[in-house]
Formats: sequence, structure tokens, C-alpha cells
Amino acid sequence: MLLWLLVAFILLSASAVLYLTYGPLRTASNVRLLRGIAAVQYAAALVLIAARLTGRA
Repeated sequence: MLLWLLVAFILLSASAVLYLTYGPLRTASNVRLLRGIAAVQYAAALVLIAARLTGRA
């Protein structure tokens, strides 16, 4: 159960960062870095989901 809460938190965090890069921070100089961070968070969430569904976590 705790793993699913962690995945939900990671997805929420990544979505918030992505929302900010397309909203208030779209003119920031480091917007590509922030979008990259969001992509890494989504990838981490996918790895955790895959590990849980295959029984490795």
C-alpha cells in the first residue's frame, strides 16, 4: 500500500512541475531542465509500477 502512495506522490509532483512549465514558468530560462525533471519522475513512477506488477517489489 505504501508503494502505491509513493507512486501517487511522484506522479502528482511530476504533474505539478509539468503544469508549471506550461503555465507560469513557460518563459523561464531553465524550462527544459524542469521538463526533464518531470520526465525522470514519470519514468521512476513507471519503474515502480512495473516492479510492483511483476512481483519484484
